[in-house]
Amino acid sequence: MKHPQSSLPPGFRFHPTDEELILHYLKKKLSSSPFPVSIITDVDIYKFDPWDLPDKAASGEKEWYFFSPRDRKYPNGTRPNRAAASGYWKATGTDKVIVTSSMVDGRGEVQENIAVKKALVFYKGRPPKG
Repeated sequence: MKHPQSSLPPGFRFHPTDEELILHYLKKKLSSSPFPVSIITDVDIYKFDPWDLPDKAASGEKEWYFFSPRDRKYPNGTRPNRAAASGYWKATGTDKVIVTSSMVDGRGEVQENIAVKKALVFYKGRPPKG
């Protein structure tokens, strides 16, 4: 579904929190549960340049959301392969821990780490001279 906005009410904007993305979208994706609306598309972002990605999104004006497979640089390693069409993506900054809060027996909130958010920057060319 390229433009799900047609089935959404006028003025709809998709601005989920990080916690909502993890708990209501990624978790459903991993368990193969259905979504009420296909608002996040499957795109291997590493096959495209960043300026081509907005056309691949189901919705969005300044932010776009994709489910993208995670490729490994080496078959038995843990390093991700972030090579793209005309460059590469590099992690930058400090990782942000995504937490969820829940009530426990009415005694108060307990926070649980549910994910880590990484910021990536695109460099044209090949490392290390991108």
